[in-house]
Amino acid sequence: MTVLENLWYGNIIPWEMFVRNDPQLKSLLSHTSKDYDKLTADFTEKQKEMLEKYKGTLCEMNSYTEQSAFKYGFSLGVRLIVESVMTEI
Repeated sequence: MTVLENLWYGNIIPWEMFVRNDPQLKSLLSHTSKDYDKLTADFTEKQKEMLEKYKGTLCEMNSYTEQSAFKYGFSLGVRLIVESVMTEI
């Protein structure tokens, strides 16, 4: 199967693959989780609800910026390939 076919059939999932075994990310996630638990320990239910809404908005914003960066990076990569193929040696 080609790379494009694998991408089409969901065998390649770029947003999951690049961080799967990253020890730095795992460490950051662990610290974030502990800090979150400490922060919310004394929150009221209303405060927790507000924080969850805030987190949801941040996730949407991060998703949007990651998608934009992916599109730009992919486009730039294709342009570099095209330019390298079109350049006379």
